[in-house]
Amino acid sequence: MDVSLKNIQLSESREFRTGTDFEPVSFFIDGLLNSKQFDLLLGFFSSSSINLLSLGFAQFISNGGKMRLIINQFLSAIDKDVIINGITKPISYFDKYQLTLENLSKELSKYDEHFFKCVSYLISQKRIDIIIISPIGGKGISHYKSGIFSDSQNTIKFKGSCNFTATGLLENLEELEIKCSWESKINYESIKEYQEYYDNIFFKKADFVKYLDIDKIQEIIIDRFGDVTLDNLIENEKNLLNNHKKNLKYSIHLKRQLDLLNEQFLKYKKEPRFPYDSGPREYQKEAYSNWVRSSYQGIFAMATGTGKTITSLNCLLEEYKKSGVYQAIILVPTNVLVDQWEGESEKFNFQNVIKVSSRFQWREKLGRLRTQLSFGSDINFIIITTYASFILPRFQTYFKRLPSNVMLIADEAHNMASPKLKDILPDIHLSKRLALSATPNRKYDVEGNIVLESFFNSTKPYTYNFSMKRAIDEGILSKYYYFPIIVTLTEEELEKYVEITKKLIQFFDSKTGRYKENSIVEILLMQRKRIIHKALNKLNIFRSVIGKLREEKKLKYLFVYAPEGFEDLAWESMSEEEEVRLISRYVQTLNEESPDTKALSFIGNTKDKNVHLKQFEDGNIDILLSMKCLDEGVDLPRAEIAIFCSSTGNPRQFIQRRGRILRKHPEKHMATIYDMVVIPKFSSDSNSQEHFKHEKNLIKSELERVIHFASMSENSYEAYNVFEEVCKYYSINIHALEESLNN
Repeated sequence: MDVSLKNIQLSESREFRTGTDFEPVSFFIDGLLNSKQFDLLLGFFSSSSINLLSLGFAQFISNGGKMRLIINQFLSAIDKDVIINGITKPISYFDKYQLTLENLSKELSKYDEHFFKCVSYLISQKRIDIIIISPIGGKGISHYKSGIFSDSQNTIKFKGSCNFTATGLLENLEELEIKCSWESKINYESIKEYQEYYDNIFFKKADFVKYLDIDKIQEIIIDRFGDVTLDNLIENEKNLLNNHKKNLKYSIHLKRQLDLLNEQFLKYKKEPRFPYDSGPREYQKEAYSNWVRSSYQGIFAMATGTGKTITSLNCLLEEYKKSGVYQAIILVPTNVLVDQWEGESEKFNFQNVIKVSSRFQWREKLGRLRTQLSFGSDINFIIITTYASFILPRFQTYFKRLPSNVMLIADEAHNMASPKLKDILPDIHLSKRLALSATPNRKYDVEGNIVLESFFNSTKPYTYNFSMKRAIDEGILSKYYYFPIIVTLTEEELEKYVEITKKLIQFFDSKTGRYKENSIVEILLMQRKRIIHKALNKLNIFRSVIGKLREEKKLKYLFVYAPEGFEDLAWESMSEEEEVRLISRYVQTLNEESPDTKALSFIGNTKDKNVHLKQFEDGNIDILLSMKCLDEGVDLPRAEIAIFCSSTGNPRQFIQRRGRILRKHPEKHMATIYDMVVIPKFSSDSNSQEHFKHEKNLIKSELERVIHFASMSENSYEAYNVFEEVCKYYSINIHALEESLNN
């Protein structure tokens, strides 16, 4: 909505009188609809008057409105109880007055309740202040009847005969005289002088008034009505409009105002908007500008928890503001993320969201959409699909007929370069492309990286880059402690590990530092990785950490990454029974160590995932144990402690896992990570030098994760010291390794 006081329809005389087309009450409604600041300098005040004007209060809030009230000490019995008791009573007394407010709200009409909710919202957002004054000396009263509306550029000052009460605005014969700042220099100077007078009183600099502090009224109202959202207020406003149009005799002009307000309500319900009053952050604006300059293509390499979803949806919103239409398809790796993206889209008030995956009936919906588009309809829509469903021939049939200017958003975009997806990238006809990932680079996949960067027309440092270090430094992500724990293999495990390593050395290319591509190598790597993942000593370490946390009473808001078997092809080869068996060993250990702790295994076939995530958020589940389900995009802001039992050398995977624990939450001040690092020690005698050198390279690779985690932790020196003995044994300079990784 265009907020400008110049939109107000004013009488030629600049006066408003009862019984004319320009009623005083219509001025106040118009003023609320077209201002961002509302200052009142009053004599008598009654909350019923604000109830009457709540017709425009919800819209005033959505405009970012702030209100200041200066009133006298003579209040109704109800208002006096609410305000004066807020001034004089201790915090412990407020519960009684919650009941007073609750009983009051039941006795009042919906209109009155709407008002209190609006006031609650304004107070909770620090957008209302009330000052009670009386003359110095105790004689006389404050008898002002004036104020100012402001839209940031223009101001209107008003002065009249009416008290700010329901009787004064509706039943008395009253009048107002106004001055507009833009109409003359005299008006401008007069309003400026009045504003200085008002501010002098409001900021308690006036030596001719006595002040009563009412800060504690905020706590009463917020406790009773503090959970109101802007949409609730707007919804109530529509009902209130209808009630007042039926029951009150308004002037023709005021009826036109009410019709306009109703139209604005309907538009608001359909209009996409940024979900937070503060608007997008500066870095989100910068990301959009970079994307536009890059011909509407690019990669946002943003650390987990920095708002990739909101940043990309803001790009869609900004494009809507230009064209009046939003059309997008969003690709995600999991069903959980389909639901999560739907929720974020709804926060932006994007509508007509179609979800595509094996869980949903989507063909009929896409069929209707295709028909509407075939008639040239500028229909708004968002399609959210898993990567698995995206590549299906039946979905591609619909996808290929989408207009070319539909925006493509690829979440966890490294999936776009997977073998099954990269082959169809050349056939994708959508020109607006945006990739999102905390880790766009695919390790050991040079070809995949080239394909990904080419498709999104972006190379390092990418279209927009927001590092985890920056996010931590700026308070967007939590600070954390990192405690790596060395896990050794049993004699039997080490024997098998050495045996497999001996076989692998035959296929190792020292020039490239990689194994030759070979089916035998693939099998051997799978076997060796399984030894690391299933290392029996991990269970002992896990038991020890759980025991420590139990003693410290910290077995709450904890998640555990249990061993998941193998990644990539090896992972796909595992059976569901083996998946469950691996994680069940950790569940069993947890139950033995802390039988009263409420824990849940969060795996691929877990039903009602969103319900369980909410239970964890609310504290009804203490611990979540997962394997790969929580790797990509799932929000766990309430999690405070993580235990990584599943070894991974994949940077994308361990960076995402760290991101799960670093998300901010109002009740979380610091995160803690326990990380099990398997270090199989070889003998360095002359008969095993080749094995020793080979193992040294593997240890360096494992230390990459440790360096990555430790370097940004609050206890980095302590974390590095854990590996002092290992580094001496293998002649590894961990700080030199850190420097080489940073470069």
